Amino acid sequence: MGKKWELYRKYLIGGAGSLAASEGLLLFAARKLPGFAEWYGGVVYPVLVQTVGRFWGLFPFSVVEIGMYAGGAALLYLLVRNFRKPGVVLPVYGFVLGALIFLYGAGCGVNYYKKPFSASLDFSGQSVEREDLKELCLWLTEQVNLAKEGLTQAEDAYENLPEKGVAAMEKLSGEYPSLSGYYPKPKPVLVSWILSVQQYSGVYSPFTVEANYNRDMVSYNIPHTICHELSHLSGFMREDEANFIGYLACLGSEDADFKYSGCLLGWIYAGNALAAEDFEEYVRLYGMLSEGVREDLDANREFWAKYEGKAAEAAERVNDAYLKANGQEEGILTYGRVVDLMILDFVKNHRE
Repeated sequence: MGKKWELYRKYLIGGAGSLAASEGLLLFAARKLPGFAEWYGGVVYPVLVQTVGRFWGLFPFSVVEIGMYAGGAALLYLLVRNFRKPGVVLPVYGFVLGALIFLYGAGCGVNYYKKPFSASLDFSGQSVEREDLKELCLWLTEQVNLAKEGLTQAEDAYENLPEKGVAAMEKLSGEYPSLSGYYPKPKPVLVSWILSVQQYSGVYSPFTVEANYNRDMVSYNIPHTICHELSHLSGFMREDEANFIGYLACLGSEDADFKYSGCLLGWIYAGNALAAEDFEEYVRLYGMLSEGVREDLDANREFWAKYEGKAAEAAERVNDAYLKANGQEEGILTYGRVVDLMILDFVKNHRE
């Protein structure tokens, strides 16, 4: 290796260390400095969405997906070609790792420590009661049947979903200013099998500030997933709150496919909670669903059942550890807390 490479190697090693240290400082400040995460999420992060997210949003495909394939191939080639030269391989690998670590912290890590979306909701004085859950489930049963009727009459069902998702989030931001800002169009993952085997419906990329979704799912899952992932681009990282934001956006949408998606996903979340509390009531309400709704639920179960196995179990363990590492002590159980928020919203805004 020549003197020029030695200089490059020093730059790569120094850059890797600087990037990793910068990410560490960001997360330390988010954890320990009062108000830092809130400031970052309200001032710095929106600039990333407006610049990085807007730029990569110009591409019609998932940039992070293609980057994963191309980057992985390039790193593998580097390893094979320089297998006996660790002095060449390790600095490059270290720099790439340092860059990814920094982009993770800047693109989402800090936002885990800002005030949750629910902090801006006026649910003061309200509490969650068992009877409220039953009333919510009954209301959702009625709403999902009506939404299914509207969907069968819609001429553009499940068309232009990315554009509709952005419109739904922009409309919701008129009611909740904390959701205001620029939303790049969400993108389908070309090889969605990768998500399916992990039992993932979508993923947010902090490296490219992109919202990505599984295009192979049963169609009714996609609108809610789009809004869920877009909620991460508004700076809200908690999974329970992203589900709730997606639910609100879909219910408030003017598009039949989004309204149906929100109603049905809401019914599933609340119905699972009801089944654990009062299985007989759950069975009664399930019987009230229209035939078309039940067919969709059956198709969804059949789709995900094809991908159950060791890969899905491993992905769940990794996701659980990831959530806990980012301050969500309940891990994957936070996905169920959406029901509490749905109940509070129902009592305040929909109960007659």
